[in-house]
Amino acid sequence: MSAVAPAAAPGPLAGIRVVELGGIGPSPFAAMILAELGADVVRVDRPAESNLLATSGGLRRSRPSIAVDLKHPDGLAVVRRLVDDADVLLEGYRPGVLERLGLAPADLHARNPRLVVGRMTGWGQDGPWAQRAGHDITYAAVSGTLHALGPRERPIAPVPAIGDFAGGSMYLVAGVLAALVSRASTGRGQVVDAAMVDGAAHLLTMVHGMLGVGGWRDERAANLLDGGAPFYDVYECADGRFVAVGALEPQFFGELVATLGVEVEGEQYDRRTWPAQREAFTAAFLCRTRDEWAAVFDGTDACVAPVLSLVEARHHPHLAARGSFVPGPGGAPVPRPSPRLSGTPQREPGEEPLPGADTTSWLTAHGFGADEVASLLAAGALHQA
Repeated sequence: MSAVAPAAAPGPLAGIRVVELGGIGPSPFAAMILAELGADVVRVDRPAESNLLATSGGLRRSRPSIAVDLKHPDGLAVVRRLVDDADVLLEGYRPGVLERLGLAPADLHARNPRLVVGRMTGWGQDGPWAQRAGHDITYAAVSGTLHALGPRERPIAPVPAIGDFAGGSMYLVAGVLAALVSRASTGRGQVVDAAMVDGAAHLLTMVHGMLGVGGWRDERAANLLDGGAPFYDVYECADGRFVAVGALEPQFFGELVATLGVEVEGEQYDRRTWPAQREAFTAAFLCRTRDEWAAVFDGTDACVAPVLSLVEARHHPHLAARGSFVPGPGGAPVPRPSPRLSGTPQREPGEEPLPGADTTSWLTAHGFGADEVASLLAAGALHQA
């Protein structure tokens, strides 16, 4: 089955051709975003790919897959030929791997000066840790971001969003799009060095800014926006589930207090009153279930919301009204592509192909002769799933 569902209208990146060298996590997510923005993306997988992180997780959708042996000289020639006609090359290897494969950016730019090379790594293309292995939690740790997460006693292990996807994929996409805009005036492509550790640090720009002027303590659960303030925290309810409170502004705080039916003394932002505030809020929220409190606060501006599970979130009335989740590959609900564009809407999530499912059909539709593809398959340079 084709990996690309037809779009109702051309996406904003229609006409942009992207070659993605198959990897795991952040670079596939970036490629998926570009594909659902309308780019013509092809994923180059390894023959007989068996890494579960590369073949599962919902990040392979919306683009075809061809399987190429990059260690075979004819397979490498296929990729060079694809890159010659591409606008963007995405890769997520450790620094130096692309060069050892014979695909150094300088060589690629000599063949295609307009090419944008998006390079996704954990630690960046240079620096003393560039060759070290890592994952989201380690990039969050070294960037200082992990230190800021969790209760006073210890940091918490976050889901792989801070370094991998927010600090990685989204910065890679932003860099690629910026490079494409720059190319429109300069006529030349460039290399985008997207390091997850850099992105994870950059995500906390506001926190570092507040720290620099004395508005943030370098400790957990001691600040306005990390659970240190009683009016910006999570509270347990009678049924063991939770609500989130974010009543930062005085008018919202006043509505919170009034709706809870509690009395608090002193000024909202007087830290000396925070223990008493927290005690009052804790006792009040324990009197009703999460859903009862959600109903009580419905329609108010107290900035109180139920903490929903992943499954519950799919059915929340607001998200349902916006269509925030749609059926994905296999029928299970997945988040709809975001953000939304009025004139050039994104594609809906497409199928997830097996590695190499589209090798023959895609190559023959993109300038390769049928006999040529058959010969490359027989030689082992290509693989058809």
